[in-house]
Amino acid sequence: MTGTRWLDERERAAWRGFLEASHRVERALEQQLKEDAGLSHPQYEVLVRLADAPGGELRMSELARLLITSKSGLTYQVGQLEKRGHVRRRSCPTDVRGVFAQLTDQGYEALRQAAPGHVDAVRAALIDVLEPDELDVVARALGRVGHRLR
Repeated sequence: MTGTRWLDERERAAWRGFLEASHRVERALEQQLKEDAGLSHPQYEVLVRLADAPGGELRMSELARLLITSKSGLTYQVGQLEKRGHVRRRSCPTDVRGVFAQLTDQGYEALRQAAPGHVDAVRAALIDVLEPDELDVVARALGRVGHRLR
Protein backbone atom coordinates (compact mmCIF):
# COMPACT_ATOMS: atom_id res chain seq x y z
CA MET A 1 0.00 0.00 0.00
CA THR A 2 1.34 3.41 -0.92
CA GLY A 3 1.40 6.43 1.34
CA THR A 4 -1.15 9.21 1.33
CA ARG A 5 -0.79 11.68 -1.53
CA TRP A 6 -1.10 14.88 0.49
CA LEU A 7 -2.22 18.01 -1.31
CA ASP A 8 0.54 20.39 -2.28
CA GLU A 9 0.12 24.17 -1.97
CA ARG A 10 -1.43 24.60 -5.42
CA GLU A 11 -3.85 21.70 -4.88
CA ARG A 12 -4.84 22.99 -1.42
CA ALA A 13 -5.54 26.43 -2.91
CA ALA A 14 -7.79 24.85 -5.56
CA TRP A 15 -9.60 22.71 -2.98
CA ARG A 16 -10.11 25.55 -0.51
CA GLY A 17 -11.20 27.90 -3.29
CA PHE A 18 -13.75 25.34 -4.47
CA LEU A 19 -15.06 24.80 -0.93
CA GLU A 20 -15.42 28.48 -0.15
CA ALA A 21 -17.00 29.33 -3.51
CA SER A 22 -19.43 26.40 -3.46
CA HIS A 23 -20.57 27.13 0.10
CA ARG A 24 -20.94 30.87 -0.52
CA VAL A 25 -22.83 30.37 -3.80
CA GLU A 26 -25.18 27.86 -2.16
CA ARG A 27 -25.81 30.18 0.81
CA ALA A 28 -26.46 33.17 -1.46
CA LEU A 29 -28.94 31.19 -3.56
CA GLU A 30 -30.66 29.76 -0.50
CA GLN A 31 -31.03 33.22 1.04
CA GLN A 32 -32.34 34.78 -2.18
CA LEU A 33 -34.95 32.07 -2.70
CA LYS A 34 -36.11 32.19 0.95
CA GLU A 35 -36.44 35.98 0.93
CA ASP A 36 -37.93 36.44 -2.52
CA ALA A 37 -40.00 33.29 -3.04
CA GLY A 38 -40.34 31.56 0.33
CA LEU A 39 -38.68 28.46 -1.12
CA SER A 40 -35.59 26.52 -0.14
CA HIS A 41 -33.05 25.82 -2.86
CA PRO A 42 -33.93 22.09 -2.86
CA GLN A 43 -37.64 22.95 -3.20
CA TYR A 44 -36.87 25.24 -6.12
CA GLU A 45 -34.88 22.46 -7.79
CA VAL A 46 -37.81 20.05 -7.35
CA LEU A 47 -40.09 22.53 -9.13
CA VAL A 48 -37.55 23.02 -11.94
CA ARG A 49 -37.10 19.27 -12.52
CA LEU A 50 -40.84 18.69 -12.54
CA ALA A 51 -41.42 21.61 -14.91
CA ASP A 52 -38.83 20.12 -17.29
CA ALA A 53 -40.38 16.63 -17.17
CA PRO A 54 -43.00 15.39 -19.64
CA GLY A 55 -46.43 16.10 -18.17
CA GLY A 56 -44.79 17.89 -15.25
CA GLU A 57 -44.30 14.68 -13.31
CA LEU A 58 -41.61 12.20 -12.33
CA ARG A 59 -41.39 9.11 -10.18
CA MET A 60 -40.05 10.05 -6.78
CA SER A 61 -37.11 7.65 -7.19
CA GLU A 62 -36.14 9.29 -10.50
CA LEU A 63 -36.53 12.76 -9.01
CA ALA A 64 -34.26 11.81 -6.09
CA ARG A 65 -31.66 10.50 -8.56
CA LEU A 66 -31.77 13.69 -10.64
CA LEU A 67 -31.47 15.90 -7.56
CA ILE A 68 -28.71 13.74 -6.05
CA THR A 69 -30.56 13.42 -2.77
CA SER A 70 -31.88 10.67 -0.55
CA LYS A 71 -35.43 9.42 -0.95
CA SER A 72 -36.23 10.53 2.60
CA GLY A 73 -34.83 14.01 1.98
CA LEU A 74 -36.87 14.30 -1.20
CA THR A 75 -40.00 13.05 0.56
CA TYR A 76 -39.63 15.86 3.09
CA GLN A 77 -39.16 18.55 0.41
CA VAL A 78 -42.05 17.27 -1.70
CA GLY A 79 -44.20 17.12 1.44
CA GLN A 80 -43.48 20.79 2.12
CA LEU A 81 -44.31 21.70 -1.48
CA GLU A 82 -47.46 19.57 -1.32
CA LYS A 83 -48.66 21.50 1.78
CA ARG A 84 -48.33 24.71 -0.25
CA GLY A 85 -50.23 23.24 -3.19
CA HIS A 86 -47.20 23.34 -5.51
CA VAL A 87 -46.91 19.58 -5.98
CA ARG A 88 -49.22 16.60 -5.67
CA ARG A 89 -48.29 12.97 -5.24
CA ARG A 90 -50.06 10.07 -6.86
CA SER A 91 -49.59 6.34 -6.85
CA CYS A 92 -48.11 4.59 -9.82
CA PRO A 93 -50.87 2.52 -11.47
CA THR A 94 -48.44 -0.23 -12.56
CA ASP A 95 -46.28 -0.49 -9.43
CA VAL A 96 -47.78 -0.39 -5.93
CA ARG A 97 -44.44 0.82 -4.52
CA GLY A 98 -44.09 3.65 -7.04
CA VAL A 99 -45.15 7.24 -6.38
CA PHE A 100 -45.18 10.15 -8.79
CA ALA A 101 -44.64 13.81 -7.92
CA GLN A 102 -46.56 16.16 -10.20
CA LEU A 103 -46.25 19.93 -10.57
CA THR A 104 -49.54 21.75 -10.05
CA ASP A 105 -50.62 24.94 -11.78
CA GLN A 106 -49.91 26.75 -8.51
CA GLY A 107 -46.42 25.21 -8.43
CA TYR A 108 -45.76 26.24 -12.00
CA GLU A 109 -46.81 29.79 -11.15
CA ALA A 110 -44.56 29.83 -8.06
CA LEU A 111 -41.65 28.71 -10.26
CA ARG A 112 -42.45 31.30 -12.91
CA GLN A 113 -42.38 34.04 -10.27
CA ALA A 114 -39.23 32.76 -8.53
CA ALA A 115 -37.13 32.10 -11.64
CA PRO A 116 -36.14 35.68 -12.61
CA GLY A 117 -34.77 36.51 -9.15
CA HIS A 118 -33.03 33.16 -8.96
CA VAL A 119 -31.34 33.64 -12.33
CA ASP A 120 -30.23 37.13 -11.24
CA ALA A 121 -28.73 35.60 -8.07
CA VAL A 122 -26.96 32.84 -10.05
CA ARG A 123 -25.50 35.50 -12.35
CA ALA A 124 -24.39 37.71 -9.44
CA ALA A 125 -22.88 34.84 -7.44
CA LEU A 126 -21.13 32.95 -10.24
CA ILE A 127 -21.75 33.55 -13.92
CA ASP A 128 -20.98 37.27 -14.16
CA VAL A 129 -17.90 36.92 -11.94
CA LEU A 130 -16.19 34.72 -14.54
CA GLU A 131 -14.75 35.64 -17.93
CA PRO A 132 -16.25 33.76 -20.92
CA ASP A 133 -13.19 31.51 -21.29
CA GLU A 134 -13.28 30.77 -17.55
CA LEU A 135 -16.91 29.67 -17.86
CA ASP A 136 -15.85 27.10 -20.44
CA VAL A 137 -13.04 25.82 -18.22
CA VAL A 138 -15.29 25.63 -15.14
CA ALA A 139 -18.01 23.84 -17.10
CA ARG A 140 -15.56 21.27 -18.48
CA ALA A 141 -13.74 20.74 -15.19
CA LEU A 142 -16.83 20.40 -13.02
CA GLY A 143 -18.45 18.24 -15.69
CA ARG A 144 -15.52 15.84 -15.42
CA VAL A 145 -15.79 15.80 -11.63
CA GLY A 146 -19.52 15.08 -11.80
CA HIS A 147 -19.00 12.35 -14.38
CA ARG A 148 -16.33 10.66 -12.29
CA LEU A 149 -18.53 10.66 -9.18
CA ARG A 150 -21.60 9.27 -10.94
